[in-house]
Amino acid sequence: MPEPTKKKPGETAFALFLVGLSGFLLWQAWGIAGFEALSSPGAFPMAVTFTMLLSSGPILFRTLRVADRAPLRFFTDIAPPVILIMFAMMLGYAFLLKPLGFLPTSLAFLTLSILGLRRRGLAWSFGVSLVSLALVYLVFRIVFTVLMPQGIVPEGEILAWLGGLFSSGGAP
Repeated sequence: MPEPTKKKPGETAFALFLVGLSGFLLWQAWGIAGFEALSSPGAFPMAVTFTMLLSSGPILFRTLRVADRAPLRFFTDIAPPVILIMFAMMLGYAFLLKPLGFLPTSLAFLTLSILGLRRRGLAWSFGVSLVSLALVYLVFRIVFTVLMPQGIVPEGEILAWLGGLFSSGGAP
């Protein structure tokens, strides 16, 4: 892999963050039980965080040696339009989740996101979103019984009706 000649935006800060985080986590792992033996509770976390520190150190030094790049342009390097649009959509999702509920808000968010990012047709985006949402709903609502904002879709009544179909042989 060729060595980079210019730094990417935030590369030095990220490398510093990795070294700092690795050191902090190593200190936290040491606090679990010290290093009494290889079988002590803190041995594995200390080994992992020490490996992180050994890996992130050379990355930081290599990053510091690479030349700085040209000045940053905000809308090109930091926040291109697609990032700003997705951020606005996530804010919209957060604000609409309670009044509309999980199902319609998530379906709209997923469909618009896939449509914008993948640039396929509306039917394809809607289909992928519907299948994805059905799987998420099945896992979190049915299997793990996580309560989600109901909103405008009467989920409780639908689930009770489905449960009635399976428990009483189809009689209403």
